[in-house]
Amino acid sequence: MALSEIRDSTKIELLEKVRQHDFGKYLLKASIEKIRGFVGEEINFEFPVTALIGPNGSGKSAVLGAAGCAYKPIRPGTFFPKSTVGDESMSGWRVEYELIDKDLNARQTTKRTSNFRRTKWVRGDVADREVLFFGIERTVPAGEKTRYKQLMRSTYVHKPPLEPLDPAVATQVEHILGKSVADYRATRYGHDDKFLVGRSGDSQYSEFHFGAGESSIIRMVSTIERASKNSLILIEEIENGLHPVATRRMVEYLIDVASRKSIQTIFTTHSDYALSPLPNEAIWASIDGELRQGKLSVEALRAVSGRVDSKLAVFVEDVFAKTWVDAILRETLGADYDQVEVHAVQGDGNAVKTHRGHMSNPAVKFKSLCVIDGDSEQAEDKEAGVIRLPGTQPELAVFEGIRSRLDQDLAVLTVSCQRAPEAQELVSRVLEEVARTNRDPHLIFNQVGIKIGFVSETIVRGAFLALWVRANPDFCNDLATRARALIAAA
Repeated sequence: MALSEIRDSTKIELLEKVRQHDFGKYLLKASIEKIRGFVGEEINFEFPVTALIGPNGSGKSAVLGAAGCAYKPIRPGTFFPKSTVGDESMSGWRVEYELIDKDLNARQTTKRTSNFRRTKWVRGDVADREVLFFGIERTVPAGEKTRYKQLMRSTYVHKPPLEPLDPAVATQVEHILGKSVADYRATRYGHDDKFLVGRSGDSQYSEFHFGAGESSIIRMVSTIERASKNSLILIEEIENGLHPVATRRMVEYLIDVASRKSIQTIFTTHSDYALSPLPNEAIWASIDGELRQGKLSVEALRAVSGRVDSKLAVFVEDVFAKTWVDAILRETLGADYDQVEVHAVQGDGNAVKTHRGHMSNPAVKFKSLCVIDGDSEQAEDKEAGVIRLPGTQPELAVFEGIRSRLDQDLAVLTVSCQRAPEAQELVSRVLEEVARTNRDPHLIFNQVGIKIGFVSETIVRGAFLALWVRANPDFCNDLATRARALIAAA
């Protein structure tokens, strides 16, 4: 997956802007007293672009709708219509909001509520703000939309001219889609609608022949660029109709919009590509009626929500811990390794909580372990399946473990790093230099790779981990023994 083009400094600035309440209008928090499967859950919007992830039916759209109902333009019935059949339990649904609205109060935050009483929604003194909602229907092909049917009639005469796209819109669309739209045109249709016309070489074609994602991106960007400052954007399934790379670029565009126009966005997604540009604070997972903050991959989310085909899931804090534990189990379990999945769930608290939740849930069919970092504040509890990795800082523990054995492992390390045997002296010298100068252990294998000849960080890290596993049989075999016992019991 390609790296995001949004600078870390931009993300930090936006996080700080929210902390400083430096928006004219902004939804800070939604406290869900009760809605659908949620009771007593709270979501904080610490970054102006927020992703809601979770399995199908987990309540992502309910959270999206609950957020939108903080403001006058969104009718609660849009997200929470009441049927006379099956919806008898809606009484008592309630959401409390904390928001910034400098028009209402220039210095302090404002509190508002939405609640369902008997047969209808009640919102007292509801706050006003421009809200744009892009639902799933945005990707319905133009040819299937009733409002465009008359364009197919041979007797129809169209008078408004074809006009080029706004240059600012075209620039953003081209970045997202990765193709030129310089020759695309739009024409007025009906009272407040437009119809698009594209071009490929010498051929012109109508929106009826656009890809669903292409059409929706042009329309969404056109609407967003016209939106007023401090607006709120709600998007269902942002990746719908888009290539994964275009999905990532769409999220980057929304971060840029937040920076340029102080616009806040909340979207639902099933795509890892949509999450990649975002900081941890911007991602919330909806799982079994709970809201959890932090960057989970969609693969990890499947495990967290209890949907794993293997016999054992191992929950760890982050990507490096996942790579480390994977290396241990791959080396020690043999054929049983196929029955294991290792998942990074972003944080020792999340790892332990997820593991203990699965241990106490009889409906979950697979077994689980939790492996925390050496510097974790969580308590090790081997009897309960919570195991601590050796050392303090993980990357540094592995690096120093191999550095201390260079007299035995230098030749193997050099070749494993894809350097010629005669490069051993260089590798040894680089390790000593990096040991003296490194300030951030998370970068240590990348620094080694660059200095020994621009070798990939992945290759260097893998070489160190493979040697570490062979050098620490007691810990590795103990972890493997626990894993085998759980696989056998599954």
